[in-house]
Amino acid sequence: MKTTKNRRYARLFFSYLIIAFFVVVIAYPLLWTVGASFNPGNSLISTSMFPEKPTLDHYRELFAGKKNLPYGTWYLNSLKISLFTMIGTVISVSMTGYAFSRFRFKGRKNGLTLFLLLQMIPQFSALVAIFVLAQLLGLVNSHVLLILLYIGGQIPMNTYLMKGYMDTIPYDLDESARIDGASHTKIFLDIILPLSKPMIAVAAMNGFTGPLGDFVISSTILRKTEAYTLPIGLYNLVNDVMGASYTTFAAGAILISLPVAIIFILLQKNFVSGLTAGGTKG
Repeated sequence: MKTTKNRRYARLFFSYLIIAFFVVVIAYPLLWTVGASFNPGNSLISTSMFPEKPTLDHYRELFAGKKNLPYGTWYLNSLKISLFTMIGTVISVSMTGYAFSRFRFKGRKNGLTLFLLLQMIPQFSALVAIFVLAQLLGLVNSHVLLILLYIGGQIPMNTYLMKGYMDTIPYDLDESARIDGASHTKIFLDIILPLSKPMIAVAAMNGFTGPLGDFVISSTILRKTEAYTLPIGLYNLVNDVMGASYTTFAAGAILISLPVAIIFILLQKNFVSGLTAGGTKG
């Protein structure tokens, strides 16, 4: 009996030890970034995690309206692109997931295989084609093209997730609705989508956070300062050899996390219900 208890305590100890390790790994750089954003000066050499004389100067500098630092414009650009990408992703992925889950058509398996293969191709391999396409269409510095590219990039993997979740919804619901005269559109809008809210929340979160962290594709298309997104603009802050400002960069990076936190809080209920539903559906 004692041996069983000791083993259980040992498992709990190592479980908490692993959790504590990952908490430290995640929290340590975050605390340094927060601390750097409140440190006076621009250098990281004199920066500490807990500044002796904290200041808000770097946050004020971001919104001071300087021509070489239009942080507010970059922030609005990123929010606009992320919101439209999230909406487009949810709409397109819901439709593709429903089609692959509920319909049997020629090329269905090949389509799913193609989606899987597309995830194995790195983004930078298509940069030349993307830039040439932007030039041919006259859409260099266009946020519309960037949004369409982001939505297209979100479709393959999110379609797999959406299809897998919709497969757990009983087909009996579809058949009952058809007996009552419901069309595929009505079944999709009134039955499947409400039951798929947890996975829709996941797709929405992926669609929103993807553009906020992207630098490769956005820097290929956006060349004007006023068209920059936050990753490009903040990168230029630390890329300037003569005037690199790491503490201002830290302040700008902290503010990026605010809309992500807000979206997560709004969708949190659906995330939790998705986890509990996934444990009972079979």
